[in-house]
Amino acid sequence: MLWDSVGDIRTLLTLPPAMALQVAHPAVGAGVDDHSVFRTDPWGRAERSLGSLQLWVYGGEAAVAEGIRLRRLHRTIKGTDAHGRPYHALTPHHYAWVHATGFPVVRHARGYLWGRRFTDAEERQLYGEWLRVGRLLGLRDRDMPQTVEEFWPYYRDMLAHEVELTKVAEELTAVDPTVPPPDRGPLLVRLPLRALWPLLRGPFARLRHFVTVGLLPPEAREAIGLSWTPRQERRLRRFGKVVGRLVPLLPERLRYFPMAHEARLRHRSQQQR
Repeated sequence: MLWDSVGDIRTLLTLPPAMALQVAHPAVGAGVDDHSVFRTDPWGRAERSLGSLQLWVYGGEAAVAEGIRLRRLHRTIKGTDAHGRPYHALTPHHYAWVHATGFPVVRHARGYLWGRRFTDAEERQLYGEWLRVGRLLGLRDRDMPQTVEEFWPYYRDMLAHEVELTKVAEELTAVDPTVPPPDRGPLLVRLPLRALWPLLRGPFARLRHFVTVGLLPPEAREAIGLSWTPRQERRLRRFGKVVGRLVPLLPERLRYFPMAHEARLRHRSQQQR
């Protein structure tokens, strides 16, 4: 299931809410606040996160190397959170939360962006695959709930007792037009975007806020303390219908990110031999 969905361009819309839920944990938020370049290099940060996610699913042996690289990268990420408590990025409780957040966000976004929710069987399969990805990242079986049925009590407990509107979560969910112009992508696209960015920055920031808050599961929005109106919900449903109808009409090379598209082509070629 990850093979079919992670490479789909709609996955890009799930990254902002997943990150917002991750940094709503005080330890994770403090680590990002102290050590991340998300403020000075948001486009590069997003590109690296997306590339890492693609490697986990489509990278083959490179997925193992990426998991090792990420753990090494996080060894020096430590400090004190906003409540004066020490944190370390590789503390299993914190490291597992970062990985765990992807599951409820993808599950919630599925109904909007793909036009249908997962069946119970699909949900169990997806969670099992997400656990296997976690092992690539160095998570042990005891670090995360091992079934969907065990996951939901863990998730609700985290929302009830540990998640809050941290400084970084507030920044990532704010309607803030201070995002710098894009510095990634083809030159023919990037240059016009940079020239028009004074006009596009405000609408982009509002869209980012709308997608980030809207695609957070309702219980997560409530736990973090984010508002969401019925009018916004109706707009999100309309937005999701448009995305859900248009994306499947695209050619596969445009519907999937390059790494995913190439992996799918290789797989089909191997099947035909």
